[in-house]
Formats: sequence, C-alpha cells, structure tokens
Amino acid sequence: MVGIILNDNSYEQDIRELLMAYFPGRSFVHEMLPGLELCLIGELEENRRWFRMQVVFWGDYSPLVWGTSPAEQRELDHFDEPILVDYDNRTDTKNKIKRRLYVILKALTGKRLPWGSLTGIRPAKIALTLLGEGMDERAIWEHMKEMYFVSDDKARLCVEIARREKELLSRLPEKQGQDGYSLYVGIPFCPTTCLYCSFTSYPIEKWECRADEYLDALFRELDYVAGQAGRHPSCVYVGGGTPTSLSAEGLERLMKKLTAAFDCAGAVEFTVEAGRPDSITEEKLAVLKKYGVTRISINPQTMNQKTLDLIGRRHTVEDVKDRFRMARGMGFDNINMDLIVGLPQEEAADVQRTMEEVKALGPDSLTIHSLAIKRAARLNTMREAYKDYKITGTQEIIDMAARYAREMGLEPYYLYRQKNMAGNFENVGYAKPGKACIYNILIMEEQQTIIGCGAGTTTKRVIPGENRIERAETVKNVEQYMERVDEMIERKKSLLG
Repeated sequence: MVGIILNDNSYEQDIRELLMAYFPGRSFVHEMLPGLELCLIGELEENRRWFRMQVVFWGDYSPLVWGTSPAEQRELDHFDEPILVDYDNRTDTKNKIKRRLYVILKALTGKRLPWGSLTGIRPAKIALTLLGEGMDERAIWEHMKEMYFVSDDKARLCVEIARREKELLSRLPEKQGQDGYSLYVGIPFCPTTCLYCSFTSYPIEKWECRADEYLDALFRELDYVAGQAGRHPSCVYVGGGTPTSLSAEGLERLMKKLTAAFDCAGAVEFTVEAGRPDSITEEKLAVLKKYGVTRISINPQTMNQKTLDLIGRRHTVEDVKDRFRMARGMGFDNINMDLIVGLPQEEAADVQRTMEEVKALGPDSLTIHSLAIKRAARLNTMREAYKDYKITGTQEIIDMAARYAREMGLEPYYLYRQKNMAGNFENVGYAKPGKACIYNILIMEEQQTIIGCGAGTTTKRVIPGENRIERAETVKNVEQYMERVDEMIERKKSLLG
C-alpha cells in the first residue's frame, strides 16, 4: 500500500498518477496505516504559496544521493525544502510538484521513467504547441528534458511527431482547421469483450435484436448535429466497439444515413473501424466501399493464436490475413492495423512473430499500443484468477516493434499515453506518407472541435484563441442512451449554442 496524505487535494490526482507509475498495482490510502510501503505527506502552507512535501518510506530503498542531470540534481539538492507555488496557475504548480516528487522517487528506487514526470496522455501536444510558438526543434528537445526529465529518445520522438503533425495539419483547408469540426460516431457493440478491455459491455449477440432501436436514437443525434454544426465535417470517424459487428443491413442503414446527413465525400477522410476480423464479411466491406469509406482498420492485436484464445478473441491468425487480403482485393488502399505490446504471456519472440506476419501483409498504417489494463477489465477485476499471467512490456520490445514499423516504410505521426500502461510507455501511430489519419491528430492534440454521437462518446468544443476546451458527455449505458437521447441532444445544444 502507498499512502497519500494532503491538507489540500487540488493536486491529488497528479500525485497519484506519478506514484502509480512507480508502484503499479498498489492500492492507495489516505491515512498512515501499518504496512505502508511509502507515504507522501503534502502540506499547503502560508496562503497557498508554499507546498511542503515529505516522503516517508519503509521499503528497501537507497538514500537520496544522486541525480543524472543538472536539473535533477538541483531538485534533489532542495528535496526537503518547500516549493514556491502559485496555486492560481495550475499548470505551473502541477509541474513543480511532480518534478520534485519524480526526482525523489527516482533516487529512492533507482528507476528512471522514460517519460520522466509527465503523466498526461498528450506529451506530443507540448512539442506541437512550442513549434507553433516558433521554438526550434533543438530547444524543444532540451525543454522537455529540462522541464519534465523526459529521456533523450522520448523527447526526440515527440519532436519528430510534432513536426509531422504540424505539416499534416497545414494541409487542411482553412475552413476545416480550427474553425471546422470533425464527427465521431460510436457503435458500442463487439463480438466479445477482450480480457484487457472494459470499453464495451455490449456483446452484439445479446443486442442484435435492438440494434435498429440504437440506430434510431443515434440518427436523432446526427440530425441535430448536421443542422447545428453544418453538414461539412473535416473528418468522419466511425468507431466503437466494433462498427462492423452490426449486420450488413444495419451497417448499410448507418452508412446511408451518414452520407445523406453529412458531406462525407467532401471530408478529408472517412474512417470506419472494421476492427475485429470475426466481424468482417465481403458483404459488409462492399457496403463501406459503396458509401465512399476511405480508411478502415483491421485490428488483430497479436498474430499469436495462443494469445488470441487467451484474451477472448473468436478469430484465428488466418482470419486476419484472409480479411486483410479480402479488403485489399476490393480496393481499400488505406488499411490500418492495431497491435498491443505487453499482452498476457507474450515475450519478445511472440511480438517479433507478430511483426513479421504484419510486415508480410503490408498495412498502410500501424498503431502499436502498450497494454493498458482498464479498471473494469476482467484482467483487473478478476486479478486472483489471472494472477499467474505474465505481463512483459519492455523498452527493448517497444523499440523492436518501432524498428519493424520503420522498415515497413511507416513514419510515426501521432502519440498518446494511457493510465495503467504496462512499462509506463506510449501508443504510437505509424503511417506511410499520405496515409496518416488526420482525425487521430485532431483529437489527440485537441486542434479542432470533435462532436461525438452515440453512447459513451464525448464532444469537445475547442475555443480558438483561448486555449480552452468545453465538454459534453454522452451516457455510456446503451439502454439509458436510447431512453435519454433527447437529453443528450440538449447537452450538445448547451455546448454548441
């Protein structure tokens, strides 16, 4: 157990996330109890101007004696002194607290995190913002190392991706830039729920009889958005869940509605996550082709059959290859594949086998994820049943997967991180030139308003020039969504005005 005792909880989540990176799987308490491994005591003093941090530990740790950079050493030299903060400046205060805590934890454990004190999901957004302000790439690299203690390789990756993002976003027509919007449509059904996933609780076999009812509610939202925001989104992205878990008839109904309500042909891209190979048929691919879908995903996660069986996928490695070749044969020239590093029981050799199989197929883009175990996933909620499963995610394996991607002619173009990520690493999207997903950049770097329709979606309104984002959430429960769709539309009305 790890303790966090604060007299002001404004930054409790930021502190907890960094502690979770160092002590994955530990439980957290808010009092000094027997059996604690470590306890952080934080006190806000003197009219919220000073933050005093004390770390009490009982584990087998080294004394605080070293720092690997001048910036780290300066923090360590003052580790027992209070930090001068401006509590009205959240970003600055958060960074100061996390810098101090990071160097203490690093010195205690001897463990360096590749992302340093950064725990947020959008590290590349920092580099992209600084590029937009005119800072040169070398200065950005040094800033990320100095300010957040990011490793050389991760800082370099951030700068490379930010440069590519900036160039890709510059291709958007002016009316489709910050003043435009993109549309996300959520289909929250899947053939099964994977062992590591908590995203959907709606297996299609139980909901197929009510899929039309869900689409009816969804179409009401889509009609409102088309009338309020206009029918010319920059990008259209249909995700889930697995959209192709709908029947061919249901998928046709969805595509017909989308293309009637919105100018999908005029969008920069029109993506549908075909996703699970066991949901893909020639008939469904023909529907997507008929309505002008320009980009699809076929996501195996791994090309090792034992792992597929273990995580609850009802398809084979050969199914992946068959559906991929089927899509290629039908003319789809922008196919993405998603992979996960750190799946249970997989070692480096298993990941290498996956990369060899994927390389032979030659996808146009590839997203390499590090396993993030969701709080409600079976791998987390049923820990005792799965306690013997080995999770292996190392920098060497991540680097190997990245090398394969580059050998395939794919360049990194977007990056994000998740909570509870194995190894505290990252997810990186790679693509051939001209095949990057602009929507992924827009939503990840929060460069444009994204309107989400469907159960479990979020609408984010970007306020140009104000560095401000307003949100409206849609209920996750499908039953509630269908019953309360008018309320969901009212939420959007309040946001979009």
